[in-house]
Amino acid sequence: MPTFQFEAMDSTGNEIKDMIDAPTEEEAQATIRQMGYFVTKISVKKSRKAAGDKQAAKKKGKSFAIGGVKLKVLTTFTRQLSILQDAGLPILRSLRILENQSKPGALKNSLIDVCDEIEAGSTLSEAMAKSPKAFNRLYVNMVKAGEAGGALEIILRRLAEFQERAEALRRKVKGALVYPICVVLFAVGILTFIMIWIVPKFTDIFNDFDAELPVMTKLLVSASNNMYTYWYLIPGIPISIWLMVKLIRKFSVGRTGWDLFLLKMPIFGQLVEKNIVARTTRTLGTLVSSGVPILEALHITRETSSNAIFEDLYQKVYESIREGDTIAQPLKENSKPPFNVMALFFWTFFIPVIGLLLYVTRMNKRIIDDMVVNMVDVGEETGELDTMLYKVADTYDEEVAVLTDSLMSLMEPLLIILLGGIVGFIVIALFLPLIGLIETLS
Repeated sequence: MPTFQFEAMDSTGNEIKDMIDAPTEEEAQATIRQMGYFVTKISVKKSRKAAGDKQAAKKKGKSFAIGGVKLKVLTTFTRQLSILQDAGLPILRSLRILENQSKPGALKNSLIDVCDEIEAGSTLSEAMAKSPKAFNRLYVNMVKAGEAGGALEIILRRLAEFQERAEALRRKVKGALVYPICVVLFAVGILTFIMIWIVPKFTDIFNDFDAELPVMTKLLVSASNNMYTYWYLIPGIPISIWLMVKLIRKFSVGRTGWDLFLLKMPIFGQLVEKNIVARTTRTLGTLVSSGVPILEALHITRETSSNAIFEDLYQKVYESIREGDTIAQPLKENSKPPFNVMALFFWTFFIPVIGLLLYVTRMNKRIIDDMVVNMVDVGEETGELDTMLYKVADTYDEEVAVLTDSLMSLMEPLLIILLGGIVGFIVIALFLPLIGLIETLS
């Protein structure tokens, strides 16, 4: 009779780890539920011989692959896996089918490893967790919720829908950014050529005639000389800033400060904030509807928020619920981020003149609106928390789409005005001295 290792939660939310003997996994879960526990993880205890055989046997069919799995490929795989599970096929057979029809690459390699882990006794979530290049924390935790709630095919279908929405939004944003990025790069190239090659020619003409240059021309000549001398700063400055941010984010206070800076940015901060709220509420609603305990659901949602401010918020909500509180009240009380010195540094660094004033005026703004709190409160009172969370996610998804369209529509005329102003300044600064020279000669 096999021995099953399991992790469970009792009625008070405490985690239980133990082992039990049972003929099958279904009977083991039934016995554990009769003990008054909610199963969160269960697997067959592996023997040393099985582990040794697993390490010795190398699965053929792997190919060399660089990088992770693209979201579009992973979305298609998730949708196909949900269909196979809905048809009643065993999970291992479903994975083998998808592995055989996958093209050589990172996903096929990961599926080979996942199949090997399942054959050795691991659960699907445990096997996927060992292939982080293909399955991130959100994916693994959602699958774990489906296994715990006994609704893996529903979770996979919801996960596929979630990924399809994310992929559609990403394609939309990328498509909208192609035009402004190309315009900016082309403009930077043209302006660099003018400043390094054209302006010095005019400067030589002005020096030959010993003409008195206007203030605009002096500024242009000075900028041209500096750009010619320190041309390496054009790529060096953005690369240095990127490395600095990466280094600062290695520390906890730095990561919190950067995430808070992103949330409080004018215009773009709203897009980041609404996107995170939509993603976390949809994740929490999916977990709650699958029957996962609220404490475990909040813990998973916290891990998949991908923002230090929201992680701290959900952690405080988690602690309040452990003490017997509801979700809505601590969600409202802890939605104001605390002061962070690194956030102040980023504000003053990227917006030198008014960064301090902007941070002071925006730091007390809540990251969770009253609408979200009220919807959660109504959901808890009526027992329809998952439905209310879905409505919040749908509302914020629509707001993100509208805000993205508005930003893209606004960016094009702003670029035209900015580039037109720069070109106009250069033309006027170069031709003012020429007009003076012509008048003098005539």
